[in-house]
Amino acid sequence: MKQPKWMSLLGLATRAGKVISGEELVVKEIRNSKAKLILLSEDASANTKKKVTDKASFYQVPVRTVQDRYILGQLIGKDARVTVAVLDKGFADKLISLLDES
Repeated sequence: MKQPKWMSLLGLATRAGKVISGEELVVKEIRNSKAKLILLSEDASANTKKKVTDKASFYQVPVRTVQDRYILGQLIGKDARVTVAVLDKGFADKLISLLDES
């Protein structure tokens, strides 16, 4: 089975050094206006979801959810990750359009 395009693109963004992960780092980058897109796993804790989505909506950073933390971690070459921030506007815009299609 071929993986969806957004997954390949997230891998590419990671290799380009335009992706960070981990709740604290993601929140920090939102505050610094560097995060252009937040990817949040559906199985994140209610507390984490609220913290990240509240911060993102306050700073007007788009948020998209993905299936689970294991897929998200695997795509960026790490263990399970519940939240990932894309720091590049070009990658973020393309990811949003691909995620909204699927």
